[in-house]
Amino acid sequence: MPLALLALAVGAFGIGTTEFVMMGLLPDVAADLRISLPTAGHLVSAYALGVVIGAPLLAAVTARMRRRTLLVSLMALFVAGNALSALAPGYDWLLAARFLSGLPHGAFFGVGAVVATGLVAPERKARSVSLMFLGLTVANIAGVPVATLVGQHLGWRVTFLGVSAIGLAAIASLVLLIPREVTGSPAAGLRGELRALKSLPVWLALGTTVAGFGALFAAYSYITPMLTDAAGYAGSSVTLLLGLFGVGATIGNLLGGRLADHAMRRTLFAGLVSLAAVLALFPVLMRTQWSGALAVVLLGIAAFVAGNPLNLMVMEKATAAPSLASSANQAAFNLANAGGAWIGGLALAAGFGVTSPALAGAVLAVLGLAVAGVAYGVDRRRASAGVTGRERIVATHLPEPAQAAARR
Repeated sequence: MPLALLALAVGAFGIGTTEFVMMGLLPDVAADLRISLPTAGHLVSAYALGVVIGAPLLAAVTARMRRRTLLVSLMALFVAGNALSALAPGYDWLLAARFLSGLPHGAFFGVGAVVATGLVAPERKARSVSLMFLGLTVANIAGVPVATLVGQHLGWRVTFLGVSAIGLAAIASLVLLIPREVTGSPAAGLRGELRALKSLPVWLALGTTVAGFGALFAAYSYITPMLTDAAGYAGSSVTLLLGLFGVGATIGNLLGGRLADHAMRRTLFAGLVSLAAVLALFPVLMRTQWSGALAVVLLGIAAFVAGNPLNLMVMEKATAAPSLASSANQAAFNLANAGGAWIGGLALAAGFGVTSPALAGAVLAVLGLAVAGVAYGVDRRRASAGVTGRERIVATHLPEPAQAAARR
C-alpha cells in the first residue's frame, strides 16, 4: 500500500477527533460559557449540519479542482474552523465555528476515498479506503480520550488548538506524499458530477447507508445508560468502554476492507446481518458486565465491516463522477447519525426499556438489508438488459458466423 494513504489517515484522525471530542467536553464548555448543557449540545448538531451541507456542496463547486489542491484546501478550512473554535469569545461564535469545522468533513472523506482508490490496483480498492478510515477509528481509541483529558485539565480551548495542529500536520503530509498523477481534474466536471446523482443505484446505495448506519447510531447514542443502568458499570468506566468500541471499529474497518476486495456485495450483506443480530442480542448481552463489554466490541466490528463496501459501492455506481457521490455518502452517514439517535430516543421515551434503542437499531439494520437487496435486484435487471441489448445488436448487424462467435 502506498505511503500516500498515511497522509489521508492523518487528516481522518484529526477530523474524527474534532467530531467526537465535543461530546466529552460539553460540561466544560457549558460551564465556561455559562450556558445550559442542552444548549451546549447544539454545538454537536452544528458540526453535523456543517457536514450534511458541506459534503455535497463543496464536492460539487470544486469539481474541476486538482484533487491534491482540493484536499489541502479542505484541510485548511478544517484548521481555520478549529482555530476559530479555540478563539471564540462566546457561544454564538463557537456555534458558527463548529459549523465551519464540519463543512470540509464529508468532502475530505469523499474526495479522499476517490484518491485512495486511484493509488492502488483495482483488487485493493476497498483496503485502500479502509486504511484512510483507519485514522477515523483510531481517533476513537486514542485521539478523543487524550483530547478530552487535555480539555478537562488545560481547558477546552487548548484541545481545539491541538486539533488545529493535527490539521497542519495533515496539510504537510498531503503536500509531501500525495503524488501528482492523481491530482488531475475530474473529467466529468460539475454537470457530470450532478448527473451521477440521477442514478437510481446511487440513491439506493445512499439509502442503504442511512438505514444501515442509522442502526448503529440508534444504539450507540444511548450506549452510556445501557452500560450503567443495564450492565451495571460505574459512570467512570464508560470512557474506557467507548475505547473498546473504537477497537472493534478498527478491527471491522480492516476486516471489511479486505473482504470487500474479494466480494463487495456479500461483505455488505454479511455486515448488515451481523449488525442486526448483535443489536437484537443487546437486551441479553447487557445483563452482565463482561457480556456488555463484548457487545460494545461486536457492535463496532459489525458496523464497520459494512461501512467499507458501502463507501466503495457508492463510488462504483457513479463511476464517471465519483467525487460528489462519495461525498454525498458522508452526508448520508451524518443523516444516519441524527436519524438513528432520534429513532432510538423515541423507543426510550415510549418506555420500552433502556436497551430498546438497540432493538430499534436492529429494525433499521433489517431495513438497510432490504434496501441493499432491492439495489442488488436493480443491478441484476440492468445487467440482464445490457446483455440482451448486446445480443440484439449481434443479431441484426453481424453476419451469421460472426454472430455465433460473438455469442460465445
